[in-house]
Amino acid sequence: MAEQVIRTADLRKIEGSLRTLEHGVTYVTDQVNMVNAEVQEAKMNLDQLIQEFQDYVRKDQLEKNVQLAETRLVKVRQEIKTNFGHYGEIRRGVTGILQAVDVSLIKKETIENTTEEHMLAAPRYWLAPCLIALSAWLNNNQELAEKAMMEGLRRDDEKTSLFFALVTRRGARYKASREWLERYFALQDPYHLEREIVILIDGFTNGIFGPDSRTKCEKQIESWIQELSQKAGFVEEQLEQWKNALEAKLPENDPTSYPYLSQYSPTWPQLEKALQGAKLHKIIHDYFESIFAKEITPEKSIAFAVDALLDTLVSKFDHEELPLRRDERLLSLIIEERGDRNAAQKKFDDEKTLEEDVSFTQLLTNFAMFPEVSNASVATQKLSIALSKDWIRGAHDDITAANRASVPVDVEITIDQWNGKTQDGKNEQDLLHSLENHINTRRDQAIEQAKLSIKHWVAIAGGILFTLMGISATFLFVFAGILFLYFFLGMNRLQKHKIQLAEEFSNLLNQSREVLLASLAEVVDWRNEYSKEDSNASSVTTFLDDISPDQYSFSNYDSARSVIR
Repeated sequence: MAEQVIRTADLRKIEGSLRTLEHGVTYVTDQVNMVNAEVQEAKMNLDQLIQEFQDYVRKDQLEKNVQLAETRLVKVRQEIKTNFGHYGEIRRGVTGILQAVDVSLIKKETIENTTEEHMLAAPRYWLAPCLIALSAWLNNNQELAEKAMMEGLRRDDEKTSLFFALVTRRGARYKASREWLERYFALQDPYHLEREIVILIDGFTNGIFGPDSRTKCEKQIESWIQELSQKAGFVEEQLEQWKNALEAKLPENDPTSYPYLSQYSPTWPQLEKALQGAKLHKIIHDYFESIFAKEITPEKSIAFAVDALLDTLVSKFDHEELPLRRDERLLSLIIEERGDRNAAQKKFDDEKTLEEDVSFTQLLTNFAMFPEVSNASVATQKLSIALSKDWIRGAHDDITAANRASVPVDVEITIDQWNGKTQDGKNEQDLLHSLENHINTRRDQAIEQAKLSIKHWVAIAGGILFTLMGISATFLFVFAGILFLYFFLGMNRLQKHKIQLAEEFSNLLNQSREVLLASLAEVVDWRNEYSKEDSNASSVTTFLDDISPDQYSFSNYDSARSVIR
């Protein structure tokens, strides 16, 4: 009896120790889980901190780029003013002299003295001798006029020829104007046109030149296009050139409009690019429509019209200033792109408007798409688009075909290791069933893999062994009880773990089902939006088909009038 009491007391003590041990193990497990949760939270916070730091670094870099561009822009403009500021006085003198002579307010001697000072101040500038020639012409000094004219031609034959073509046209000297234009034309290579050709095209489209010269311009433009068309690969080159120009108008997509597809669909990059391309149709149509909707308001007289062209010629197209003008334009684009140097450089490269010479067709592209940099008037924009409409339409058709071909037939959706595909969201039930099977399979596998460890099986085996041995040595029953208890505690924890796994996978299934349904809804929305945007492609073609170059070459200052839109 005493032996039984001792044995019972000892077992209670052991059971208490085991319970304490179990509580300790549970506490340690909770602590480990807590630490694990804190580690995961710390990792998420660290990832967020890294992203925020990267965003901060990029934002800081962009702001520094803007500040640096603004500083350099001021420096470049100051350098332009310092190095070429005296050119401005000569430029202002040109139209000043012409307008002063119109109203007879300045003595001819004053004009002569002023122009001679300009000649001394600008020993290399082509306009200085032209100003001397103009002054001598007004003073009937033929010898000086011819000498100054020859010096101007020596310094820059093309600009001087165009300058005198405009000046003589201003004075209604049609024969002289035509001869200067013919000289200017003779200097031109349609593969390598100088940038000031815009003055001639502007004068032609705005009706500056007389009837004979207007006909000459029309024939010359036709001959340039025909000559360029004989070049092998010309059509392909034009299509590529216009594709680049049109694609420069591509809009920026907002991924927040499709939050689920952008997060859960590996196909999203193709979807985003395709939608971006589809939106381009309306942008192109609206851009062209806005140009042709603008009214052309000619100057009141030929004198004002020519003065406007002269201002552009003498202030926009000097080769000496070109490197600084390039820097000025690139820095302006960096500021415009809010510090994104790569985007600014791409836009600068696409413009191609500050190159020293370009082909006539590239010039038409520059006029049509980058008028603010190429200095093209609205009339010139209209004519350029009309002349290039076949190439524009071909390039647009290529862009449209390529974009339609890039639209994915199947949209992939990936949700927590599950992958599915849909075309238009109509296979919703099949995908939901697939997702449910996938998660249930993972649940079953996870529960199946949740097993007792080898030490638990060793414990049960040891308990059985000690029970058998306890027949001859009863104290071994104590050890058998301990091992049995350890085994059953493990079984209890295992059962709780399986229940927890089932709950976790049940929550995962509900969340995944919501994500899938939302993603499918966005697929439907995306298809509808793409179809709507893509339907605008025909409006571009229809708009271009209605344009004719004859509508946009007119004469406002002679009796022969063409149709003005």
